[in-house]
Amino acid sequence: MAGFGAGAAKGLGMALGLALLVACAPKTPQQQDLSAFTAEEIFQRGEYELSAKTSPKTAIPYFQEVERLYPYSEYAKRALIMQAYTLHQTREYEEARAAAQRYVDFYPAGEDIAYAHYLLALSYYDQIDEVGRDQGLTFQALMALRVVIEDYPDSEYAKSAMLKFDLAFDHLAAKEMEIGRYYLKGRHYAAALNRFRTVVQDYQTTTHTAEALMRIVECYIGLGLPDEAQTAGAILGYNYQASPFYQDAFNLLKKNGLAPEAKGTSWLSTIYRQMVKGEWL
Repeated sequence: MAGFGAGAAKGLGMALGLALLVACAPKTPQQQDLSAFTAEEIFQRGEYELSAKTSPKTAIPYFQEVERLYPYSEYAKRALIMQAYTLHQTREYEEARAAAQRYVDFYPAGEDIAYAHYLLALSYYDQIDEVGRDQGLTFQALMALRVVIEDYPDSEYAKSAMLKFDLAFDHLAAKEMEIGRYYLKGRHYAAALNRFRTVVQDYQTTTHTAEALMRIVECYIGLGLPDEAQTAGAILGYNYQASPFYQDAFNLLKKNGLAPEAKGTSWLSTIYRQMVKGEWL
């Protein structure tokens, strides 16, 4: 046994401890007393469950036990972020959000702080429903994703956060468009116009702006306001001339004896100066 050092002995002891946990553990850690095991051994059991079992749910109680039995240890910190990750994997989003928030609150300088914020954002983002439903979670996702983008721009999660931010932003615009189309179909032009105006003013970088401008042309023609309809058509033609929505708007204007050109002093005139002439002040 010469040359068998203390480090090797410790490693063997941990391996034996983990083997004992794996071999003798009941179905859940609540059914056994884990206080005889070290934080590291319990944590490794959680990792084992996470990698070896069909459902990651079996790992969660072990990570929770590390936090409960060894609250001030380094493994408690690691176990907390693993709880957040595992709960998110099992789609227990509220619980995942709570675990991630605890990490943010308890370990603001922790090495996994960027990941904790990212998991917090994902817990909202992955709950975003179909366009037709309430978008409160989308707003929450946007705010949480912005924290990752702005506070941790050099982290490995920033790029993914930016992509998800754009998708969530587009999602909100889609919601406005859906409501606007509903009002327009019923010829409630003023109500529809408010929705399409929101898209043009607040969601200008999304994929819905071209259609929103075309619908604005429809609304203003329906309201009998030709100057505004022509200005919307001019903006659409300058920025999205290759879009089929521009052709639809052009045909509609022509049918009513109008042409796409900037006229009047409405809110669209400001948009025209910004988007076409580059006058932002």
